[in-house]
This record gives sequence, structure tokens and C-alpha cells, in this order.
Amino acid sequence: MLSEFEIIRRYFTHPAPHAVLGVGDDAALVKVAKGMELVVSTDMLVSGTHFFPDADPCKLGHKALAVNLSDMAAMGATPRWATLSLSMPEADEKWLKPFAKGFMDLARAQRVDLIGGDTARGPLNICVQIMGEVPAGKALRRDGAKPGDEIWVSGQIGDAALALAHLQNRIHLEAQEAQACLNKLHTPDARVTLGQHLLGLAHSAIDISDGLLADLGHILERSGVAAVIEFKALPKSAVLQKYLGHDAALQALLAGGEDYELCFTTPKKNSVELAKLSRKLRLPLTRIGNIKKGRSLTLLDATGKRMALNTRGYDHFG
Repeated sequence: MLSEFEIIRRYFTHPAPHAVLGVGDDAALVKVAKGMELVVSTDMLVSGTHFFPDADPCKLGHKALAVNLSDMAAMGATPRWATLSLSMPEADEKWLKPFAKGFMDLARAQRVDLIGGDTARGPLNICVQIMGEVPAGKALRRDGAKPGDEIWVSGQIGDAALALAHLQNRIHLEAQEAQACLNKLHTPDARVTLGQHLLGLAHSAIDISDGLLADLGHILERSGVAAVIEFKALPKSAVLQKYLGHDAALQALLAGGEDYELCFTTPKKNSVELAKLSRKLRLPLTRIGNIKKGRSLTLLDATGKRMALNTRGYDHFG
């Protein structure tokens, strides 16, 4: 069986061209570029809570980094460095090799250096800390939304949560439909490039990890404003549209989470620029509502009537 240090050497020691010192010492050394601020975030994935124990290790490695990259995207930051702490019941190379491949393939694609971490024996638990850079004073934050802003969302929302509902037998999808949604759940795309382009355009931003209503609610709370959302404007796939009469599909769209799309607010004058950006990135960007004065969140149906908000996003302790 591999030792702790052999695991690190074989699977998690790689060149770190953006760091002063990477894996192999008591700590790593990094240097932030002049005029930049350091952006730091961390996310934990726990077996049985965030993923099924028999999850594909390669896809799990991808997702472990992707959910952290999404936090960088929400801040408009350029991701640079990451650490990985991993506890597992045993040093199983049949699991470690594909997990490391999934993680490192995405790290290389995003030019992120793995610069440290830890390994231990225990229940399967993955903790990634990510660090990046953003121009000083320019980061996208949750507290910048202003009355008059429009609310926008990238991509489509709800498919990942719909896939989870399918796996939990709360809804049944056809095989092809399920596969399309499962791809969104297991290998999400962090909108890093979009976040960087939103610097100077968006007043506030957040990634949709816990559900649209919950995450938009964080912007409203931090900014001290209200929002009106148009249900018919919410960007959804043909699969989700097909099952929208099912409670599980409605829950997935409004509060399911796991989308890792960006929700952001921006002045109305930027709508033309956002249309150009959408074409440039080949990524749908959809206006879904407006920021108002007040402290509420209102959802309107196709006739303009208020819809009941009897659902909420994911809460680990809720």
C-alpha cells in the first residue's frame, strides 16, 4: 500500500510555474502581481453529502476544483493557485489515479498550480482552497447591487438539480435526458472567463451553487435592495421545460443549486455590451429581472401576478 508521501509524490506533485515554491516544503510561496489583490476561497466535498460514495473519481476530481473555480469567477478573479486536502479510507490507486487526472486536467486547462495540501486516513472528504488575483478595488462582490440594475444569469439553470432528483427517484427522466443533465451535475463549467469580462460591467455577482432564489437573496441582503424576477425569463433547457409541471423540476429551477452559473446585476445601459459578450463567449446571457428599492424578492408569472415563494435553496444545516 502506498505511503502518504508516495501518494503526494506520485499523484499530486507537479510543476508550479506561477508560484515561488510549490509542493515539497512546509508551506508554499506565492507572489501576487503588482496592482492586484489576493482572492481566497475554499470548498469542501463530503461523501454522502455532496456526492454519492460510488461517484466516478475522475469526474469527482474535476468537480472538486470546478466548484472552487466558480467562486473565483463570481469575484471576477483569475485563478492561480490551489491546495488540496484529502482524507480517504485507504490508499486505493484505482481511485486515486483517475481522481488526480480529473483534478489536474482541469487545473492545467485553467493554468492553476497545485501548490500544497494534506492527506489522511478517514472518511472520504475533499477540501480545496483556491487563490487568485483581481485588480485592486475591482473585484465583483455581493454588496454592490443598486436600484435600477438589471439581473442577469449565464447559461441555463436547473439541470444539475434535475439530474439529482432523477438519481433520488423523485422524478423519472428518459435515458438521453438524464445523461444530458448528469453531465451538468458531475462536470460543471466554471464561468471564469465570463467573470473576468464582467469587471467594470457588473455591480454585483454570485455563483449559483445553492439555488437561484437563495443565491440572489444573498446579493439582496448584502446590498440592502429588493428584486423582481420574471419566471418566464428564467433560462432553462428543453428537458427542464418538458417537466416543469412536476414539483421536482420547479424546485430544481428555482432552488436546486449545483448550476455554477453566474447571477449578476448591471446597469441597463450595458445590455448591448452584454449581448456582444454573449456572442463572443458563445454563452447565453439572460436578463431575468430588476433590482428595486426595498428588502424583498418577488417572482412574477407570465401574467404579471406574484408567485408563491414556498421553496428555498440548499442549506447544510437547514
